Amino acid sequence: MDIGLNRYRQGELLYANKLESPADVEGFRMEGPGVLSFPNGMMRMESRLDPSAGQNANFVLWCPVEFPDSFVVRWDFRPIREPGLCMLFFAAAGAQGEDLFDPSLAPRSGPYNQYHSGDINAYHIAYFRRALPDERALHVCNLRKSRGMHLVAQGADPIPGVAEVQGTYRIELVKAGGDIRFMIQGLPVLNWIDDGETLGPVLGRGRIGFRQLVPLIADYANLEVHALEPIEG
Repeated sequence: MDIGLNRYRQGELLYANKLESPADVEGFRMEGPGVLSFPNGMMRMESRLDPSAGQNANFVLWCPVEFPDSFVVRWDFRPIREPGLCMLFFAAAGAQGEDLFDPSLAPRSGPYNQYHSGDINAYHIAYFRRALPDERALHVCNLRKSRGMHLVAQGADPIPGVAEVQGTYRIELVKAGGDIRFMIQGLPVLNWIDDGETLGPVLGRGRIGFRQLVPLIADYANLEVHALEPIEG
């Protein structure tokens, strides 16, 4: 499969999860007031709190598996209710290299500042941004590097508003060291190369997590992660 990187090819399957029943998310870790259900054989995520709770109403669901420096992750996504926002954290780990779930790290419960300016590092891509009026007026995906919430790349989001959604959208993120590429339904959205100097070292091994902003409701399915292998010669 073409991943848009001439120096790499897709390697072994590292992780696969249909996300179709409660048994599929055993071992996942919820931070914040997220609620999971499984209508129509897909994992539905929403908050149990009202938007009046502000950042305390938002949440992150972490996959229990730690992934290497280079990988490609894909999943099916369908927004059900907006406004709100969806995000993927990846290469997430403690700022000093600790495992993301190391008990020495400060507790996390959903507010954004705990993730972008706390004691962890991660890249994060916000790919369905409908929380604020300007986000709904112009649909854009944002890639950031933390700590520090540095905006490093933007690209047009091809997913329509909920009223026009037809079926699911296949989302793909490729991380080959510091080379990061993001696609929706096969369409290139953005790419960025972390030089490892301007904003600190390239982030390596870590975890992935799905974040949502209240009151958005969305469905997820068919999560797959493959290794990337360098092409010799």
